[in-house]
Amino acid sequence: MQRLNSAFLFAPIAAVCLALGSAAHADSVTVDTARGPAEVPFAPQSVAVYDIAALDTIDALDVPVAATVDGLYVDYLDHVAAGAQALGTFWEPDFEGLNALSPDLIVVGSRSADQLEAMSRIAPSIDMTVGYDALPDAKARLRAYGEIFGKTAKAQELEQALDARLAEARAALQGKGTALVVMTNGPKISAYGAGGRFGWLHRDLGMPEAAPEIGVSTHGETISFEFIRDANPDWLIVVDRLAAIGRPGAGAKATLDNALVHETTAWKTGQVIYLNAADIYIAGGGIQSTLRVLDDLIAGFTAG
Repeated sequence: MQRLNSAFLFAPIAAVCLALGSAAHADSVTVDTARGPAEVPFAPQSVAVYDIAALDTIDALDVPVAATVDGLYVDYLDHVAAGAQALGTFWEPDFEGLNALSPDLIVVGSRSADQLEAMSRIAPSIDMTVGYDALPDAKARLRAYGEIFGKTAKAQELEQALDARLAEARAALQGKGTALVVMTNGPKISAYGAGGRFGWLHRDLGMPEAAPEIGVSTHGETISFEFIRDANPDWLIVVDRLAAIGRPGAGAKATLDNALVHETTAWKTGQVIYLNAADIYIAGGGIQSTLRVLDDLIAGFTAG
């Protein structure tokens, strides 16, 4: 009988401890970030986002954003900008405005990653940069946001949609020959290989490189028209930087309309795909932008 009384005595205590443990879990969550695991508030109500890829994925999860940078460069996120305070830029955040807003969470990444320490003095902050390992990073960030905002089911749904689109893209380009990924910046041209900024187009889609000797570089390897002719890609995949950032100057089509480029198989056969530059250059690593890039590639390779 004494043993029974003890059980009844400790049962309520155990229940209270369990409830407290659940409450603690509900108050915060530990997620993977670009700088390792970080503990952040669970289901933050006020969020400031200083990275376009992060903004893209958070928006895909139907999470409202309280503040972001002034000027997003990607029109499909105009509705996000319209509903959020514009508080500075990637490189010069409006710290006074952020202090006044007092957000529950601040997200930085890529262009704003250096602001992490300063942001952390205002509110819990995380660096969610998407690196060269773009697709695994994009998926990891998606899962982390799902955990932070209590949207794990929606995150899984988006990841499944991404995997399906990746499979479709791989099938579309299978057996279509080599490709050279280039970015124009007015009259200047850079090329990107499998180890570079846009390397996932080769690594994760199985797109053979026309010039495997291209090194690893954030800004690509500066090349000439002769380089493009000698590489002789079956496909040219083009990113127009000036179009991405809204600057005047020669567009990619004008720059590449060159006698030496005309000698390539890609140009002769019309196998030149001009990607939406803002999607891959500005918002690269966001779930929506990645799906949009894959759609451009599927359409291009299917038509070619």
